[in-house]
Amino acid sequence: MPRAAPVGIGLRAPHYAAILERRPALAFLEVHSENFFCAGGEALEWLGRFAEAYPLSFHGVGLSLGSADPLDEVHLAKLAALAARFEPRFVSEHLSWSSIGGRHANDLLPLPFTEEALDHVVARIEAVQERLARPILVENVSSYLELPQSTIPEWEFVAEVARRSGCALLLDVNNIYVNATNHGFDARRYLDAIDPDWVGEVHLAGFERAGDCLVDTHGARVAAEVWSLFEVAVERFGERPTLIEWDTGIPPLEVLLEEAARARAILSASARAEAEVS
Repeated sequence: MPRAAPVGIGLRAPHYAAILERRPALAFLEVHSENFFCAGGEALEWLGRFAEAYPLSFHGVGLSLGSADPLDEVHLAKLAALAARFEPRFVSEHLSWSSIGGRHANDLLPLPFTEEALDHVVARIEAVQERLARPILVENVSSYLELPQSTIPEWEFVAEVARRSGCALLLDVNNIYVNATNHGFDARRYLDAIDPDWVGEVHLAGFERAGDCLVDTHGARVAAEVWSLFEVAVERFGERPTLIEWDTGIPPLEVLLEEAARARAILSASARAEAEVS
């Protein structure tokens, strides 16, 4: 029997009971790390049940890798303890910043794409990897403005982060499409700049339109244009663990499983085509 393609979904509280009862055929579940930064209680009890049933991926949103503030040692200690307890398949964060001067924004803010920012974020990724004693995955983020200080194309900046730090990339195909539309570049050029060896995971999510701008809301089905770009990404990078994200207006579990099935079909079709060629 052919092996199923490695597709997972983001684990959200409204689906806890249904997933444990139904045990859908998923390769992994992804959780937001910060939701489990606790010493005990119901949240960790749930996570323990899921860890017995599925491989886990820990996806962080609060480390603020690009900030000029010192790395938050309390945050890192909690993440390290969580990873040591559950041994997730992946630990990931965003190539962004969300805090300065100890004040936190409820958003993932873009970095200026400069040599100075590149040196800064690479050093911080290296420090995080040393503290966790494991490589991490770093995700490209969506953005809605271009910083005038930037001197490096986004795709070259992201590629250099991986090359210099030794981290893997969590390549968000939806974010690439959103940024390509918002800032007027060729999304395929972005994919061409990324070495396949650096891609550890892929994210797919939905966007919404706000006038001429696309907003990465994680609150809709994956758009047709993003599915098409995903097919191009699969052709370039091969089969990679792929996650369906949905964080706002969370639908019934069946909707996420339908989206996961479509991703699985694309990955499986690519694998079959490659096998026929070889």
